[in-house]
Amino acid sequence: MEEMDWANLNKYKEENRKISSQLFDENRIVFFGDSITEQWLEIVPDFFLKNNYINRGIGGQTTPQMLIRFRNDVIKLNPSVVHILAGTNDIAGNTGPTTLDMILDNIISMVELAKVNNIKVLLSSVLPVSDYPWAPGLNPAKKIVELNKMINKYAKENSISYINYYLKMVDDHGGLKQEYTTDGVHLTKIGYERIMIPMVKKSLKKISNN
Repeated sequence: MEEMDWANLNKYKEENRKISSQLFDENRIVFFGDSITEQWLEIVPDFFLKNNYINRGIGGQTTPQMLIRFRNDVIKLNPSVVHILAGTNDIAGNTGPTTLDMILDNIISMVELAKVNNIKVLLSSVLPVSDYPWAPGLNPAKKIVELNKMINKYAKENSISYINYYLKMVDDHGGLKQEYTTDGVHLTKIGYERIMIPMVKKSLKKISNN
């Protein structure tokens, strides 16, 4: 059965069971995403451990996979806020062909699930990429710009907090600035500490005051 777990629901199964049995914590925040999120915990663990933040990133995942596990890896943990960073692996074609509209639809479904369960949402821009090492030649830079416009528009129209990491991290070629990346997709410690952590702290503070 393990090989049939397309969305990798088993990855955090035991950790989720332990957290679900704990008392509700109004400061509980889930960071939900792909490898950018998963490696955040590996590279800057104190950010999560000292703040009672829960990391539910899984490397390589696309938005349909994330949507399938949203209930187990977010809703059942009863967080006050979920930070959603998703979409780059869809553009890379990790689980097959897709469109920007399909990606946005999956993100919207996650947001709607969160809202109906009284979870505030912090929607993230997709990070810049000029080429994927494992899927070269797809010219993702323009698609990422367009997807971010769509996500931002949806967030504005629905009064959802939006965090634009892209703007602070993009170089002149539509990719990640060299000091922020290890391979053009994944981040260095500097990328997390200099850009993402200060920005997310500011956004979470704003959300908590609303």
